[in-house]
Amino acid sequence: MSDVVITVRGEHETRIAPERAIAHLTIRAEGPERGAVVERMAALTQPVRDDLASRKSAGTVTEWTSQRVSVWSERPWNNEGKRLAPVHYATVDFSVTFTDFAVLSWWAGEVAEREGVQLGWIEWKLTPETKASVEREVATQAVGVAVGRASAYAGALGLADVTAVELADVGLLTQQSRPETAPAPRMLMAKASFASDAAGGGPAVQLQPEDIVISAAVEARFAAR
Repeated sequence: MSDVVITVRGEHETRIAPERAIAHLTIRAEGPERGAVVERMAALTQPVRDDLASRKSAGTVTEWTSQRVSVWSERPWNNEGKRLAPVHYATVDFSVTFTDFAVLSWWAGEVAEREGVQLGWIEWKLTPETKASVEREVATQAVGVAVGRASAYAGALGLADVTAVELADVGLLTQQSRPETAPAPRMLMAKASFASDAAGGGPAVQLQPEDIVISAAVEARFAAR
């Protein structure tokens, strides 16, 4: 009796609590004079830089970065369809990495009160070591699911000897009719917006870390006899 070829897909997914939070914020200034706007931007930015440098030295901030100041001009239109005098803008973006989410919450509430500061979003992330370890585990589990399915199919046919012939990320198996699908494993990085607490008592910011989803999917071909 010739071998029976069994092609299956194995999938696995896990959720894990984040270990890092990267907060994004923008400082913005605008006005009719370009030089004054740039000076104003420097005045708004320096206290934030000093605060972050102090927090990093204290160990409550893992790292932080800021981009160069972006400056541009626009000429707005009035209600009568006429161009007005140019308005100059300047912005600088910051990203700040925290490991203590309670510290992040207090910091976000404080910095949100500063003039010209706009809080953006938070990226919840894992350390590279944890990410690599979990991805290996999830991929292993996905392969196990594929093996289990193939064995179940073979058993239903009265076959007991199952041998793996090919194993690949989804879409990479030979003679695959769906050539472009997402490989595995993959990590879904959660993002969250800042939301102020409207109950009063200061600029507290409520943060709810979202679990990070790591999933893997493989396709495998087995010979059963």
